Amino acid sequence: MPYINLQITKGATKDQKKQIVAEFSQTLVNVLGKKPEHIHIVIQEIELDDWGYAGQLTSELRKTE
Repeated sequence: MPYINLQITKGATKDQKKQIVAEFSQTLVNVLGKKPEHIHIVIQEIELDDWGYAGQLTSELRKTE
């Protein structure tokens, strides 16, 4: 039973999430021979203020981009 936990910053559309689930699932089928009905994928969206890198919050970094 493959389990994928994908964490991204907020902003993905429902259609983008559907595509991610479909393509990640197909990769596990193609590479590992897993059955789609056994694949679990969780997408967690994180607020920009709750994610940081390069010593700053993502919300602050995006303001400078």
